[in-house]
Amino acid sequence: MRILVVEDSPRLGAALTSGLTRDGHPSDLAAGGAAALAYLERYPYDVVVLDLMLPAIDGLQVLKTLRARGIGSRVLVLSARDQVDDRVQALNLGADDYLTKPFSYEELQARLHALLRRGGQGDVRLRAGALELDPHARLVQVAGQPLALTPKEFALLELLLRERGRVLSRMAIFERLYDATSAASDKVVEVVVSTLRSKLARAGVGDLIGTRRGFGYVLE
Repeated sequence: MRILVVEDSPRLGAALTSGLTRDGHPSDLAAGGAAALAYLERYPYDVVVLDLMLPAIDGLQVLKTLRARGIGSRVLVLSARDQVDDRVQALNLGADDYLTKPFSYEELQARLHALLRRGGQGDVRLRAGALELDPHARLVQVAGQPLALTPKEFALLELLLRERGRVLSRMAIFERLYDATSAASDKVVEVVVSTLRSKLARAGVGDLIGTRRGFGYVLE
């Protein structure tokens, strides 16, 4: 999943994006409400981790605006405000969950996975023929045998499995696999597709990923 962290504390924001990216979730950091809305207009995010106390445009206004714009990203509010009224207001404006500071990173992870399960994603094992991908354990097996993939190969395979039958353009894939600070171009997707296909072929399932010339890639 791709995540937008909206947090005006440089230290906490950097720690969260670093940890989430290390765990296989490309993450961008917005230090304020205006930056957050700009990111949300430009990139697709599965989840927004949203602080409420932000400069200029606060978190509640960000939440209200993104819902008014029809942006369906799941929103986990992360705030030092722990009053019932704050929780109720955020949830009524469209937040999906509310976690108060201080918090444990493990609980944050668990809540993020719970949000994805609500959206039909999460920890359900994904299958295509003899191939099985376990999003929670970060494991891929073919006919019961483990298949070693890099984080990007794993993310690409998971994306294609979740969007099975849908043709995804190179740019659409790039935006889901890489954060906004990446120096790579969308052409790197061709390399990841190629290495993933080679590994799948060696495992006996090399015909899974199809190419629609001029359009993109699809899991057959």
